Amino acid sequence: MTQPRCEVDPTIERVAIDSMTFPLGIYPIEPMEPKQGYTLDFESADGDDNSGDWEEWPDRYVYDVVISAERLPILVFSLLSLMPDRIFPILDVLGRDAFREIDPYISYDHLGLDRLLDGLIRYHDFFFEDGLVGFGAMSDDPFLYVFVDEHKIITIRAEPKIKDRVERILAAFDLREREDPAGADAAAHEHRSVLRTSPDRPDLLSVDEIVERLKDDWHLLLNVDPESNVDDRGRPLGVTPWRCLVRAPGEKNADRYAEILVTANCLREAEDMAIDAVLPEIDVEQYEDLQVVSADRLGPKEFMRELGRDPVPPMEELSTPRIWERRWLSDA
Repeated sequence: MTQPRCEVDPTIERVAIDSMTFPLGIYPIEPMEPKQGYTLDFESADGDDNSGDWEEWPDRYVYDVVISAERLPILVFSLLSLMPDRIFPILDVLGRDAFREIDPYISYDHLGLDRLLDGLIRYHDFFFEDGLVGFGAMSDDPFLYVFVDEHKIITIRAEPKIKDRVERILAAFDLREREDPAGADAAAHEHRSVLRTSPDRPDLLSVDEIVERLKDDWHLLLNVDPESNVDDRGRPLGVTPWRCLVRAPGEKNADRYAEILVTANCLREAEDMAIDAVLPEIDVEQYEDLQVVSADRLGPKEFMRELGRDPVPPMEELSTPRIWERRWLSDA
């Protein structure tokens, strides 16, 4: 059987200016002078020292690194070689939620570094070329944070005892500290997804399929408060419509998916209702295998289009938590 994979659309042309090439999914659209190099700052320790939370960050040096696209992957792998055997993966993806631009995922489990590296290799084009995804990892001993954002700018946070090791790697790539490194985000620019899809190539994965696999492989959780319902600015939204996708065991070891439309007060309530909607058609022993793959908030008009109803009902009808519809999609 062919191993599922991803690859870039071969019709997309790469943008290059002077000696710097840009990732296929993020490129400037106005004249600019790209400048490879990095900035260096210092951040003092923060966090609650008594909480025991792994997010407590010590004193650290912060680097923002700009490098040409063809050299980006090997630099990232070189920096990850400074991490210990167990790390916390991080993933940011441009999502479909109507009130949040980026879906921030993080693992709270100490996972093997090899698992992260395997994902980066398997979905190389997605991580290093697509303009709608950011990724990275963090370790706690030594403290090291390496994150490649959607502009493919690398942010490094490193505790003082490994500062020299980080800078030796940067020097090996002829990168120097400067005040004004400039990547695509230093000018007007465009983001795009670059993955190739084709009905004749079922082995090629879409962005949604890759994210679903990474959530399983890297034990990723959506890094938002599941008990509240706010927009990107922190404003409370109250009850909102949601589209949830639930994965359930199917026949012959193939999963099947149900789309659940609900109105709910928060993420946890939406996910609980989505599971409840599927339970009547699931064997009791399969309950533990149910997984909410995604839960995205919708605007009222979009929600009604999903339901196939027109006109939009009064807002008070949408302000009560309830399950509106369940429909099974084709098996994966």
